[in-house]
Amino acid sequence: MPGFVLGLMIALLPGFVASAQAPADLAPSIARGRVLFAANCALCHQVTGRGTPGVYPPLAGSDWLAPNRRGAIEAVVGGLNREITVLGRPYHGQMPAQILNDAQTADVLSYVYNSWGNPGGSFTAAEVAEVRSTTAFKTFEALKEAAGYRPLPKAPEGFSVTEVARLPDFATRLASDGQGQRLYVLGQGGAVWRLDLGTHQFRQILWPSNYPNLHGAEFQTLGMTLDAQKRLWITFNQRVDSRPLVTNEVGIFRTRSLDKQGDPTEPELWFRTSYPFGIGPYNHGISDIRFGPDGKLYVSSGSRTDGGEAGSAPNLGKMGEVDITAGVWRLDPKSTAPRIEMVARGIRNAYSLGWDGSDRLFTVSNGPDAHAGEEMDMVTPPAPGAEPEHHGFPYQLGNTPAGKKWYPHTPDAPAGLRFVMPVLNQGPAGLVDGKPTTTFSPHSSPAGLAWLGDDWPVGVRGAFLMGRFGNLIGTGNGEDSGFDLLRVEPMRQPDGSWTARTTTILSPLARPIDVHLIGRGRAFILEYTRPVDFKGGQGWLPGRILELRATSSAAAR
Repeated sequence: MPGFVLGLMIALLPGFVASAQAPADLAPSIARGRVLFAANCALCHQVTGRGTPGVYPPLAGSDWLAPNRRGAIEAVVGGLNREITVLGRPYHGQMPAQILNDAQTADVLSYVYNSWGNPGGSFTAAEVAEVRSTTAFKTFEALKEAAGYRPLPKAPEGFSVTEVARLPDFATRLASDGQGQRLYVLGQGGAVWRLDLGTHQFRQILWPSNYPNLHGAEFQTLGMTLDAQKRLWITFNQRVDSRPLVTNEVGIFRTRSLDKQGDPTEPELWFRTSYPFGIGPYNHGISDIRFGPDGKLYVSSGSRTDGGEAGSAPNLGKMGEVDITAGVWRLDPKSTAPRIEMVARGIRNAYSLGWDGSDRLFTVSNGPDAHAGEEMDMVTPPAPGAEPEHHGFPYQLGNTPAGKKWYPHTPDAPAGLRFVMPVLNQGPAGLVDGKPTTTFSPHSSPAGLAWLGDDWPVGVRGAFLMGRFGNLIGTGNGEDSGFDLLRVEPMRQPDGSWTARTTTILSPLARPIDVHLIGRGRAFILEYTRPVDFKGGQGWLPGRILELRATSSAAAR
């Protein structure tokens, strides 16, 4: 920030009342905090401390600060990603950890607590350090390390890689009309930004408070697409502590109008259903949403178990998977009362869907905690009235021999049930010990998926571009898995099975969670966070958007 602008902001900051409320020896700390607040906090909370109603909570006259002294420290040093209520209004937005050391944090909080009618009091660096030690970052040095954006990976020959924008929040999806200069970015808590690809500037167009019928409980948004009418379709999941069973409310919002700048606005509830919430951490919910070549909406519905276990909590339901989980849905977007049609079963958690150049549907799915590998599946929607094909979960994982049980609790498959085997990876990338595997190395978490058509160079077209988010648990061999962008070329074999030739395009990446194509030879990669490995144990802060662009003349052919 230019010195003149920062100085002007400080001069305009109201509310410094140390002479009236604070001891004289606290005045230097408050004065330092005033400067730090202007540089780090005023952009969201405003120089007046009034925030933005429904978006950024007010600090002035806050009824949350006094009873939440420790929580205030945690918010600054570790970030805040839960709902809070301030002056009777809920706030769902996410606040990232601030890059302030212990003494600076103490000064900022001393300034806030002694301004705008707040309760007063002082903070110390020692107090901040103690609270910081309980967060994901542990120390300020660890926070600084996590806050660093890693160097851009080396681009393959004939391509360039550039940083487009740094994210204001953790984001899960990208969407656009595929042609223009507007890229929409979905936050995991419902916020949506429009990124202008000419200026690289963000404009927030939706806030969590804009979604009707979802107030009173946290919700998560994992899927987004834009239709020809410039309407956004957004999937959501919300845990509802109902009785006798906790419920996972899932559904789809659709925007109904455009604002003055031509951006989608006013989301309305288009579809909602529910089922018992998942076992422990395995409530994957619904995620990706895409329009298929038939004009219908396809939605991925993840599993509510890791591998078919019953769990131990009665209020979470012990029925394993239910009829609408662990598969792919199809819905009619023209319907006013849409009904779920299952087009695939037995797919654990397909984070992304994609169609190849022949309109065949593929999914990429995250595997279980057991080291069974991740899957790419080719999905053939059933004929009207027919049962969808079953891809194995939880009875058979990957292409392991029939009858192999990865867990003692793995259920026996119903008699006569046949499984469609996943795509067999022939490498050279994504293998385990250099051997063909289904389909990618365990825990690599395949995520974004986009088909490279004829507007891409000859050397890469005719395949999927796929990001691998990276492992969230140990891989069994002490090495990390994923954190890269792969080219995956599915190939049908004479017996009807599928294999894939897989090569690495970019590595390492900071948990790439989505891939989106705009125009000729341009791919936008959404990095969820900043570290490029798991074993480093670093905390997370919001990531960035990269562009992979074909620079060779072949891209124009």
